[in-house]
Amino acid sequence: MGNSALPDSRTEADGSAVLRVLSYNVRSLKDDEDALVRVVRACAPDLVFVQEAPVFFRWRKHAARLAARSELLILSGGGTAAGPLLLCSLRATVERTEDVLLPRTPGLHRRGLATAVVRIAGARLGLISCHLSLQDEERYAQTGMLLDHLKAMDVPHGIVAGDINERPEGRSFRRLATELQDCRAVRPWGGEYTFTPGDPRRRIDGIFATPGVEVLGCGVPTDLPGVTDTDLKAATDHLPVLAALRVPAG
Repeated sequence: MGNSALPDSRTEADGSAVLRVLSYNVRSLKDDEDALVRVVRACAPDLVFVQEAPVFFRWRKHAARLAARSELLILSGGGTAAGPLLLCSLRATVERTEDVLLPRTPGLHRRGLATAVVRIAGARLGLISCHLSLQDEERYAQTGMLLDHLKAMDVPHGIVAGDINERPEGRSFRRLATELQDCRAVRPWGGEYTFTPGDPRRRIDGIFATPGVEVLGCGVPTDLPGVTDTDLKAATDHLPVLAALRVPAG
């Protein structure tokens, strides 16, 4: 797809849903929140998989403010998931949510998953926002737990997105890309590298989908109308990943 236009959200005649899905590490809203909100709104997402949402003092208030300013709603996560957060547009009907805390290795940060099952148009799908460990062994174990949790959600389709803390050639990233579609690899669109915004050289953030989901385009929204290089650099220390996906009905 290259730099051609990314499809807008829509409902197909057969009930399938074309979705815009955004994954974004927001670094606890420590940077330029106005720039961050402008980027999110310009992406016009149906679903936002957030990493490093605020988790300490008044974290719910901060998450609610981000959602409201982005014209979205909170699905699940935040402090109760150790940082991952899910936001959605009014297109989503929520079936259930669950915040999952993963086993902690002493001396390392606590990690978790923000999860939800939603219906959009005629499609039913499971969602998992994740931020995996910096430590290789723990990260690999967390990848397995994430995939097990997705299977246990018992949904026809699923989307996993987040900060993998590893490049595509790493074993945890490869494990995800073996079980799921690495959306950027399937249908490249926009930019590739997500870290760091000032001089991006690594792709460590990604959006993954179960095999039945059609990938229409995925990448960093560098040339999307309304998204400026200045805002991308100011918003946080990661670049966002945006995908358009077609999820079958039923």
